[in-house]
Amino acid sequence: MAKKRKVLVTGAAGYIAAQLLPEFRRRYDLVLLDARASDRGGKRVPGVMVVDLIDPDFNKYRHYFKGIDTIIHLGWKHSQGASGALARPRSVDDFYPEHENVHMAYNIYRVAMEEHVQRVVVASSNHAADWYEHELIHHKKLDAVDPYMLPLSDNFYGWAKATYEHMGFMFATGIFGRKLENVQVRIGAPREIRLKDYTKGDSLNYKRDLGAYISPRDLRQLFIKAVETESIENEYGVPWLVVYGISDNARAFWSLTSARDALGYEPQDDSEVKFQDEIQGFLYGRRGKAGPGRVGQ
Repeated sequence: MAKKRKVLVTGAAGYIAAQLLPEFRRRYDLVLLDARASDRGGKRVPGVMVVDLIDPDFNKYRHYFKGIDTIIHLGWKHSQGASGALARPRSVDDFYPEHENVHMAYNIYRVAMEEHVQRVVVASSNHAADWYEHELIHHKKLDAVDPYMLPLSDNFYGWAKATYEHMGFMFATGIFGRKLENVQVRIGAPREIRLKDYTKGDSLNYKRDLGAYISPRDLRQLFIKAVETESIENEYGVPWLVVYGISDNARAFWSLTSARDALGYEPQDDSEVKFQDEIQGFLYGRRGKAGPGRVGQ
């Protein structure tokens, strides 16, 4: 029997991890870390060890990284007042908690490099480039966002994600002694799209989330391919990759080209099909005000 990959998961008690771990437990030899041992509902997550990865003393957690093949970095410290990663706090003070998240990403990259981990797969976000969405896509001045456009965000959450990506690139170049492979997954909306979460006539946000949707099975496939794809080097020999994490949605405005070409990602779901009955009533019913197209009114 082939030896299982040894995979370390940060943020292992979180929402994204909950969708990944059932398959990962069968597929990999796991080391699970989080700042807490219980999920959002207070239920203990088996195997999770509590550790503060923002602590600058690497020796407090270095031992967890020894012998690891791949790290999946899902850990994130909530900004004060934010209900979750989907919230977009706009206070100038949001710099401080997000700076801690950048510090945590640095700690992960550095210890991974020093302990000879081959690859880090990072939970980035579509918010790394969400200025294009807010200012151009929704006003129909741009049709799609490519993952290699200059990442521009108008909030500190997105700024932190873009900073993870750039920092990952530095580690991938080998400038610090060796190349640390990394895949940056700009996750979209990894949740069910429920009509009760939208007011009648709120077609912009509803259509936006239909475009951003990623189903649990597509999310698992994408992360597995990010872990297992043999080579992720670009044309310049740098093993660094940015991909959007969405399903094959008819209303999508983020490009899946890099995910398809570099990882062989083949999403199985489309929000337009999965939620077709709700879409018809909400967008085109008697009181619906959807307007044509993927976004806008």
